[in-house]
Amino acid sequence: MRGLAGAAWYTTPTLAYAVELGFAVHPLEAYVRTRSAPYLDPWYERLRDGYVATMADLGMSPGIAGKEFLDAMARRHRTDPGAAAVLGAIEATAGGGLALLGELPWPVPQRPTWRPDIRAAVAARARVNMHRKMLASARRTGLHPLAVFADCVVYASNGPSPLALLPRTPEGEPLLGGFRLGVSPGMVTYAGARTTRWCEDMRAEHGPDFNVARDIATVGGGATGGGEAP
Repeated sequence: MRGLAGAAWYTTPTLAYAVELGFAVHPLEAYVRTRSAPYLDPWYERLRDGYVATMADLGMSPGIAGKEFLDAMARRHRTDPGAAAVLGAIEATAGGGLALLGELPWPVPQRPTWRPDIRAAVAARARVNMHRKMLASARRTGLHPLAVFADCVVYASNGPSPLALLPRTPEGEPLLGGFRLGVSPGMVTYAGARTTRWCEDMRAEHGPDFNVARDIATVGGGATGGGEAP
């Protein structure tokens, strides 16, 4: 497909979302699978179940309220260091497993598990889902991200808590389709907060291309996974 800088490859989820947003998509060439299967489902379900169960051990069950969730995340290492370590291992397994699907250099591509196309599709679907949440939040609140990096989204706020930023309905319920704090898949955790002065100092040190979303999680807000909304 030809983009602004010439022809480039895009995944099916990306093109489907572009059409959904009203863009005219005219592929020049395509790689099409003749067979399909839920290749990653067993792996994903095992990690998902382990993640939800471990979060419950740390006091964060599905349905937990926003402030209670943030408080439980802040004290998780003190509540049960062992369970917190297991949680980190689950997250590392998820990230590392996806990385191995597209690992280089040679002779890795000779492995039957080398599937960069599947890795690209998973990453594209995650980007699409996150963009939908950003768009829903922007339409509801008028707020737009300051920075985005991988699954982390940074917004400007008057304080360190994300609760005031998360879009809600007139009844006070979380906005369907927007960012929602929680444990269930598709919800987000809290990465942390930095001051505006810190951002300015980092840009002065590293240049205008410094991405605050890449380093903001070092403040010790929340565990990664499902997207962040600090």
